[in-house]
Amino acid sequence: MKSMTCKQLGGACDQVFSANSFEEIAELSKKHGAEMFAKNDTAHLAAMNKMREMMHEPSTFNNWMESKRAEFNALAED
Repeated sequence: MKSMTCKQLGGACDQVFSANSFEEIAELSKKHGAEMFAKNDTAHLAAMNKMREMMHEPSTFNNWMESKRAEFNALAED
């Protein structure tokens, strides 16, 4: 099990997510983002807008995702 914060995953807060794989942690982050979107949390909405802008350039977004995957993989087990 490894842990990363919302901020480490491109978000806006210190919420900690723990998972066994990068795919799992990304899904937890996505669910959290949806919850913050529903609450109209301005800090998270700003982070989502940055992410959305990055997605317009697929190579930039893919490179960012791979860097986050590498960061997750380099973490020590909790």
